[in-house]
Amino acid sequence: MTQEPVSLAHALASFSEQWSPRIVTAVNDYDVRIAKVEGEHVWHVHENTDEFFLVIEGELHIGLREAAGERTVVLPEGSVFTVPRGTEHKPYAPVPTAILLFEPTGTLTVGDRHDEVPDHVDATTGHALS
Repeated sequence: MTQEPVSLAHALASFSEQWSPRIVTAVNDYDVRIAKVEGEHVWHVHENTDEFFLVIEGELHIGLREAAGERTVVLPEGSVFTVPRGTEHKPYAPVPTAILLFEPTGTLTVGDRHDEVPDHVDATTGHALS
């Protein structure tokens, strides 16, 4: 990791792929990732880690399957939300959206268990910025 400041605007402008996060820096054993998203992701769960979302621009909806039933949280621009470990969830962006994620290094974007991964979703642990 570089020890120089990273402009999120420049980092976001450096790639166009949807649902394909880039690692902008690391904090201890965690990656800070950014991604451009639009449309649906996939239902998935991270058994051993929470997943932090920050909406940089746009709007993100996250479907949650909880003990009390299914619900959707809506994150407008500037909002944060943490999906608790073990909670099945499915992000969806109704408009082009940029997000920042904070999760342990090596965490797969489609979690430990997931539905079939569609072609537009990159099952990755994150890509380096180019």
